[in-house]
Amino acid sequence: MTGTSAGRPAGPGFERRTLLRGAAVAAAASVPFQALAARTASAAPVKQAFDAGYGPLGPVKDQATGLELLQLPRGFEYISYGWTNDLMDDGVRTPGAHDGMAAFRYGDRVHLVRNHERGEGPAFTAPAYNPAAGGGTTTLVFDPDAGQWLESYGSLGGTLRNCAGGPTPWNTWLTCEETFSTTAGKRHGYIFEVASQGKGNPEPYKAMGRFNHEAIAVDPATGYVYETEDRGDACLYRFVPAVPGDLSKGGRLEALRIGTAKYDTRLDGEKAYGTVSWVPVEDVDPATDTVRLQAQANGAAVFSRLEGAWYGNDRIYVITTDGGPARQGQVFELDPATDEFRVLFASPGAEVLNAPDNMCVSPRGGLVLCEDGGGTEYVHGLTTEGEIFRFAANDVDLRGGTAGKNVPAADHRGSEWAGSVFEPKNGNWLFVNIQTPGITFAITGPWSRGAL
Repeated sequence: MTGTSAGRPAGPGFERRTLLRGAAVAAAASVPFQALAARTASAAPVKQAFDAGYGPLGPVKDQATGLELLQLPRGFEYISYGWTNDLMDDGVRTPGAHDGMAAFRYGDRVHLVRNHERGEGPAFTAPAYNPAAGGGTTTLVFDPDAGQWLESYGSLGGTLRNCAGGPTPWNTWLTCEETFSTTAGKRHGYIFEVASQGKGNPEPYKAMGRFNHEAIAVDPATGYVYETEDRGDACLYRFVPAVPGDLSKGGRLEALRIGTAKYDTRLDGEKAYGTVSWVPVEDVDPATDTVRLQAQANGAAVFSRLEGAWYGNDRIYVITTDGGPARQGQVFELDPATDEFRVLFASPGAEVLNAPDNMCVSPRGGLVLCEDGGGTEYVHGLTTEGEIFRFAANDVDLRGGTAGKNVPAADHRGSEWAGSVFEPKNGNWLFVNIQTPGITFAITGPWSRGAL
């Protein structure tokens, strides 16, 4: 195990506010989606089957197992790690159902905190919020210069269905429970904080809301946390902390409103909404699943299954998995400084983009979108010029053998991608998961040749 810090970052609020200001200054000032925004009034982005500079996809062998697990453009390579049931350095078997993830740079090492979307069962590591809950997080360490995985260990246990989450400017991971349930007498449906070195904090941040969480994104200029909800009639929330950078101190939960009355975004294509506002949520820790109903009673907008969220390009991006005219997903953009809000992209069909889920922003400004649909699953890029393309295909067919891995020898090509995130210093590694059978990949190659 590397480090022993607590789940909540140490130090006074002033130091964390300084980190927030520094992160805001360091953020890119460019707005690479201006070209896309200018086109949305008249036409959808152009579909490119395989180009945007990288070329066609082909099978590539894993440097760890020798198996052909992914299809990638020419020049890209990868190494797998942290398969389900692999023994971690703390003596625990790697839990399955790999999901959301974030990367943090410490000197010549990258630390990744990875979610596991598991249900009821014994906690796999300590500390644990609920001994009867089988979800949580693991932490992995990678040497980007050597291209070598170094270690892994359990970092938080006793939670349920840890789907996505998001990184903070103070170098922690917020892990989100995609559930509203009670197990062994303990409520679930919360957000927890996990240090990127060491262990997580098993105490939920109840002020951030109890609902079917999916992901978060933090605006480094303010410390506001934007939260998505995976329901068919979801809301988009923001949490305004009492002390920026110290979420344990509480704050207020609000939901986005479009116009002056309740508005339904679920069938919207590309469009601009103008300036939005925010309405309060009074009972943030209800006994029944009513947070979104409270918000909508105050005029909050309705979304169709909000999924991934990420901060980048001075914007907050969120996606729906089945919104839009074709019910195949939407990409929304919020300017947190002005509250200007728009739909940047709506998939015209499954052949273009099939049910996006997790996402991230690349170091070069484009969006990485992970599919969770049907058939062969892809990782897509959405370029700054408004073009969407396939970057990677799931080719995990283990019917011919598992290279000694303790996972089902089955065809997993229909399993979802999750947890996409770039190495934060140089951006030359993309880390991403395939949820079943549960594998983490580190991908590198000629990024400058294309859009990501």
